Amino acid sequence: APDMTVKPVRHGGLEVGRQAEAHATAEEAATALGAAPGRGRLRPLAKPPVRKLARDLGVDLTALTGTGAGGVITREDVTAAAAAPADRPALASVTATTSTAEEQRIPIRGVRKHTAAAMVASAFTAPHVTEFLTVDVTRMTKLRQRLAARPELAGVKVSPLLFVAKALLLAVRRHPMVNSSWDEAAQEIVVHGQVNLGIAAATPRGLVVPNVKDAGALSLAELAGALAELTETARAGRTAPGDMTGGTITITNVGVFGVDTGTPILNPGESAILAFGAVREMPWVHKGRVRPRQVTQLALSFDHRVIDGELGSRFLADVGALLSDPGAALAF
Repeated sequence: APDMTVKPVRHGGLEVGRQAEAHATAEEAATALGAAPGRGRLRPLAKPPVRKLARDLGVDLTALTGTGAGGVITREDVTAAAAAPADRPALASVTATTSTAEEQRIPIRGVRKHTAAAMVASAFTAPHVTEFLTVDVTRMTKLRQRLAARPELAGVKVSPLLFVAKALLLAVRRHPMVNSSWDEAAQEIVVHGQVNLGIAAATPRGLVVPNVKDAGALSLAELAGALAELTETARAGRTAPGDMTGGTITITNVGVFGVDTGTPILNPGESAILAFGAVREMPWVHKGRVRPRQVTQLALSFDHRVIDGELGSRFLADVGALLSDPGAALAF
């Protein structure tokens, strides 16, 4: 039989047989790493764990040049590509095609900067607790209509906020500890002798909280006028620095934005803040029957170092009782 053994043939200084053997070895390696033999490298050379890593990191292997033996892509190649944003043009192109709006940067300064710093300090200093109460304020809304027609209240805005402020002031009279501050340096609780009532107001410059000094000493008409002047001045950006300091307790009226309630953050130096939600007509059990009634939600956040759960609950319940039945004010 003829001898079929392949023997190396030298041609031009190269061994053709050895070339064929090297080509076969390369095809085997390519097959093991994901390329099709005899058809060129259809996929980049990388082991399965490296391919999975690339998928997890969002790295395109076809854009990489392997540094491993024979051009194999290594884990180090993938992680280096993932850490270099410039090496991921595909992501940039998607971003460019899906968004046409330009980025806007707003410097943090003035009122907004001061408010942000104060809120962060409050949130991470005072242990906040928030309690909620849903109240039927139908009687309050009817009384509001009657009072608005009285001559002594002519020219002032008789708003639901006015009744909430009056109810809070009466409840503070019964629970004076709510109108307190925590003095960390002296390790004392300071119970304030007068109520400087803060009203959170949204302005073009940001949120400000001016306060009505000694609000508990004002009549209903005087309180109505003070609240109206305070909010108008704040929105016009004319609040005096003295009106922004010294607050002892605050009301935030989120109801004007159609919001039911929230978990307000304490103003620094204060121990309680009351959120007043939107007044809505809702089904309510009244005198044993389900009837449409005017209902709102209150949320009281307080500093648990100063106000415990019992005191906070009693205070919030008294505010709710006064709004539900304004005649109860005669008993305070």
